[in-house]
Amino acid sequence: MTVYSLGAISPSLPAPGEYWIAPTASVMGNVILKKNASIWWGAIARGDNDPIEIGENSNVQDGSVIHCDSPDSRHPAGFPTILGEDVLVGHMAMVHGCIVEDRGFVGLGAIVMSGAHIESDGMLAAGAMLTGGKRIGARQLWGGRPAAFMRDLTDAALADMQR
Repeated sequence: MTVYSLGAISPSLPAPGEYWIAPTASVMGNVILKKNASIWWGAIARGDNDPIEIGENSNVQDGSVIHCDSPDSRHPAGFPTILGEDVLVGHMAMVHGCIVEDRGFVGLGAIVMSGAHIESDGMLAAGAMLTGGKRIGARQLWGGRPAAFMRDLTDAALADMQR
């Protein structure tokens, strides 16, 4: 596991034993990892421009990249990356300067760009690309490149996702 500072800013981690970072994962800079969160093999969370927060029980799977975007004249607040509780980021996903609310799902190889937002129980399908400023509503499934609304998620579909 590689955990290190960028300048004077170091990751904020729970107590030992209350999180898991794979030996080949990298966590650096302004990253806040909450209790029972996990970052898997080859994944990177790099908080160099703005903060990254990974909520309780959330999991960033193998090879994924979590990054943020710096402030500019059009976006003075920048684009931090906020992952709520129980969020799943699938293998090889790119999550950049966005918000994924509680129980949100980012599928395998999907891309979430700066300023995008996935509401609670929202799902971005594998391989999809959610472009900047787009918003997936609560309990919605979006897919494609660029991503578009596909359908509302049923209670049964949500229960399957949480197993």
